Amino acid sequence: MASITVNLPDEQFQKLEKLAKESCISPEDLLRGSIEEWLSDPKKEFTQAVSYVLEKNAELYRRLR
Repeated sequence: MASITVNLPDEQFQKLEKLAKESCISPEDLLRGSIEEWLSDPKKEFTQAVSYVLEKNAELYRRLR
């Protein structure tokens, strides 16, 4: 299996960790699942995933601003 390193600003990493914790999965698994969905059908699946996350966490994002 190949690996990749992605540098994220601290704020984005904290958001990623929080979303993963709320979903009871690791941040790596959250990202892996998102990437798998995006690669299978980039436009449709990514748009659906983004919409779902934004709607589900709208209040959280509002508070983080």
